[in-house]
Amino acid sequence: MIALLILLFAVSLIFFSITERFRTYAMLIGLQGVLLFGISFSLLREINTLNLIFIVVETLVFKALIVPWLLYRIIKRTKTARVHKGALPAFYSILLVILAMLVSVVLTSVLKDAKVDSFFLAISIFALLTGMILITTHKRIFSHMVGFLVIENAVFLFSIAAGAEMPMLINTAILLDIFISVLILGVFMTKIEDRMHSLETDMLTKLKD
Repeated sequence: MIALLILLFAVSLIFFSITERFRTYAMLIGLQGVLLFGISFSLLREINTLNLIFIVVETLVFKALIVPWLLYRIIKRTKTARVHKGALPAFYSILLVILAMLVSVVLTSVLKDAKVDSFFLAISIFALLTGMILITTHKRIFSHMVGFLVIENAVFLFSIAAGAEMPMLINTAILLDIFISVLILGVFMTKIEDRMHSLETDMLTKLKD
């Protein structure tokens, strides 16, 4: 069951490279939240009320519901539905993602440790590289924010690779960091749209004029 969830998570990363609609980005972020809940719940060594509540809040409530809802609100507010025309074509994006997958396998073999689950480590590195690809190959700030969220999911997955019992303090910090980041970027994007009617990173240089 866990292997299937991990496989679906990897497939969702590939879909990020071929989709051009921001609503699909939001949907994939929500799907990853559900998958992370299933993975972390299945790996809990001790089921207790506190751990269960924390996992449900962080994955199902925040990652799968609140974050996608905020993304949909930003899409509706800015009226921006698709990636920039000058973005890297889907074919080359897929090639980059495949390369990222190969690099993650190589890095996992190099960083192999008995205390870290190699399978989870490989997928977390793959997610990290995919997020970086989204940030570096797209011009719209929305894509950058989604890339940041994918990287955060990679960190979450890496915490699972390091051990099923995830430190409560670290996860709480990650949760608050992402929540604040989405809110700040949401406000930032809407203000840019109000003033410049553009969400391209190239236009940010004009803000200081």
